[in-house]
Amino acid sequence: MTKSVKPIPDGYHQVTAYLVVKGAAEALTFYQKAFGAIERMRFTTPAGTIGHAEIMIGESCVMLADEYPEMNCIGPKTLGGTSVSLMVYVEDVDHFVERAVNAGAKVLRPVQDMFYGDRTGTLEDPFGHQWHIATHIEDLTQEELEERAKSHM
Repeated sequence: MTKSVKPIPDGYHQVTAYLVVKGAAEALTFYQKAFGAIERMRFTTPAGTIGHAEIMIGESCVMLADEYPEMNCIGPKTLGGTSVSLMVYVEDVDHFVERAVNAGAKVLRPVQDMFYGDRTGTLEDPFGHQWHIATHIEDLTQEELEERAKSHM
């Protein structure tokens, strides 16, 4: 008898971030302290590395694992930077960023009100990943956004 399964499992969104880090166990601890992440699962290999782990930040799952160069899975610290960043909306951006900095994140762009209606700042975690943290503070029409963009840029 075949059991029907959902193509997108419960508790996951259609797109889920997957981070590769050098030091995944330390990253899990950092994300818990800095972002209030809740560890959902962890698979540790016989060698002691993290083969796969999942955390929840708010309602979003973020997956992560240690580097596996033989599988071309390399983190931003080894690569010397990243071209991908994560956007996180929170209730209180100032408090969230302060907590993350106290846990070891580096501020790349201080929190400030932006022309597009968000109060936002950018952090780099100790593992090289960039996080844009924001609280939405103002709804704008497309016309208002375009007008503000012209005067801002």
